[in-house]
Amino acid sequence: MLVSESVGQFFLDSEGHRDRLEYTEYGSGDSWVVLLHGQLMPRRMQQPLARALAAEGLHVVTLDLLGHGRSDRPADPQAYSVTAFAEQVLALLDHLGAPQAVIGGTSLGANVSLEVAAIAPERVRGLIVEMPVLDNAVEAGIIAFAPLLLAARFAPISVTALRLATRWVPRRAVGFWPSIVLDTLDQRPAPMGAVVHGLFFGRVAPPARERRTITAPAIVVGHPADPIHPFADAQMLAGELPNATFVEAGSILEWRYRPERLDRIATNFALSCWRAPRRARRASRSTS
Repeated sequence: MLVSESVGQFFLDSEGHRDRLEYTEYGSGDSWVVLLHGQLMPRRMQQPLARALAAEGLHVVTLDLLGHGRSDRPADPQAYSVTAFAEQVLALLDHLGAPQAVIGGTSLGANVSLEVAAIAPERVRGLIVEMPVLDNAVEAGIIAFAPLLLAARFAPISVTALRLATRWVPRRAVGFWPSIVLDTLDQRPAPMGAVVHGLFFGRVAPPARERRTITAPAIVVGHPADPIHPFADAQMLAGELPNATFVEAGSILEWRYRPERLDRIATNFALSCWRAPRRARRASRSTS
């Protein structure tokens, strides 16, 4: 089934700065779903799932968070935190006129989805959380991303050279997921360093005591043998969230190259969230 697709943008004003964020809409209607990308990746990584969801009648939006994809990329580390990203998602919902949405994401996007549910539970219809980065991922995260921060700060020419080299590769010639990898490598040193710095030294996700208060229905997808996104984190999160279902992926590649099963699970879940009666709006943040 073909679905409509359109690109949009909106602007955020804060402390004398005006930042532009870009998004893509798939489908139409009032059953909103927002999908968020992984760290340093573009929103286009969620295109296959967005199309699958929209084909079933959901109105899906993929967003480039600040510092990613085609959104603005300020070089100030203070511009980047999981909380700031969550506020960008809420600004997107306001811009679209969407009172609520199912919020979902991968890796960084998973953590941002949890943060949205923590700071604005009344806006969240449900959660699709793939590969959250929580307590068991600290060491792996440092190993994976510290070299990027060091390269951006002390060897910026290496980041620039890689960016220039990857830009010569035709995206259509290499296939979808290799092209996403190439787009992820298309970084500028200062903004990339700022993103990693901001996330390293800021709040990574809601702490356990806050996660336990998130009552939105959720599916949590974990991958075995994934060192950066430990299986134990996904299992732990599914146990903490009062209304969560744990889904075990066959591998980190299943949702990339054999997505039918997980697409079906995500679609059925999102549709069920919108078929359920709307929860009463809560005026303030949940506390424990």
